[in-house]
Amino acid sequence: MPRYIRSKAEGATFFFTLALEDRSGRHLVDHVAELRACMAAVRCRRPFTIDAIVVLPEHLHAIWTLPPGDNDYGTRWMLLKQSFTRRLQAGGALQEAASGTRRRKGERSLWQHRFWEHQIRDEEDMARHIDYIHFNPVKHGWVLRARDWPYSSLHRYTREGKLPLDWGISAAITGQFGD
Repeated sequence: MPRYIRSKAEGATFFFTLALEDRSGRHLVDHVAELRACMAAVRCRRPFTIDAIVVLPEHLHAIWTLPPGDNDYGTRWMLLKQSFTRRLQAGGALQEAASGTRRRKGERSLWQHRFWEHQIRDEEDMARHIDYIHFNPVKHGWVLRARDWPYSSLHRYTREGKLPLDWGISAAITGQFGD
């Protein structure tokens, strides 16, 4: 079986997807303040820029740019996942139980073991992934308008005039499909 080789470009920009082990869980939005605090702590220890992000109940998408000469996004995600899991456990919001294999390895079961990463190639690729991130709550049916999802960098983009306030409206609202 081929082994997946992650991009190790230094100072590059990457799109990420991370998901909870239990895809029916809501820990990310129910504890978004803790997630933000953990992300801020990781950024203090190992700086990076968050170009875009959306947090959904059971997964998140983000675009990060790493500092010049740095390609270690894996450690950053590991630190974030560990600290968020520990915070939830300490607050009683997460059970200690893990699956049999993970328990034997001493791992917790909040997050899926792996994550998806894609190195952003150019401005068009960046724009496409930013749109994907901001439209994701509409795509998954959480809202009909992207601006109605509170856990998204879309709000920063509209504040800064990079996107119009009415960007990302579902076809169910616009009647685009003849509804």
